[in-house]
Amino acid sequence: MEIFTRFNQKNIQDRQVDTLIGLSKGLAADGKVNQAEAEFLYSWLVQNQQVSLNPIIFNLLDKVGSMLEDGVLDNDESAELLTILRSISGEESIIGELSKTSSLPINQPLPSLVFNNSTFLFTGTCAFGTRKQCQEAIESLGGVNAKSVTKTLDYLILGTYVTDSWVHESFGRKIEKAMQYRDGGVPLAIITEEHWANEAQL
Repeated sequence: MEIFTRFNQKNIQDRQVDTLIGLSKGLAADGKVNQAEAEFLYSWLVQNQQVSLNPIIFNLLDKVGSMLEDGVLDNDESAELLTILRSISGEESIIGELSKTSSLPINQPLPSLVFNNSTFLFTGTCAFGTRKQCQEAIESLGGVNAKSVTKTLDYLILGTYVTDSWVHESFGRKIEKAMQYRDGGVPLAIITEEHWANEAQL
């Protein structure tokens, strides 16, 4: 009976992943993910996580749930979700390929970070966790989470999965604005998620 149960569980997980791949292809087909599509995906994940042990289901549920927590799927979240769905479906997938420093406007050399009372803003998809988890980590280190790129921002953190195609993504506007401020003499640093995690010893 135990062997049958394990076998049946594996079949359920395989079917769920196959269905998720199909859903991901459909939702990403037009090159954008809207509010209704994100809510539909979230509902499917909620229904299926109850009979699944697959970490893909749980991780995606946590990610989409965090995005919809405030009731609004903003442009950055939509772009991030599109990238994730493309990675799941295997179409135009770039997630998982680490950023090429040479093509990203990272501060060189990378600065030592001051966490206490400094302002931080994440953009793109992070390997550390959801946006909420990243923000909680900032607060635990004594930092402040910014809502947008302004002249008072200390650090813009580029998620690990921001690639050299960042100019064409919606979050590219944040990076461009940060570059303009930095180039204009504002003491704003653009850093990688990896550097932030190393400095924070996470």
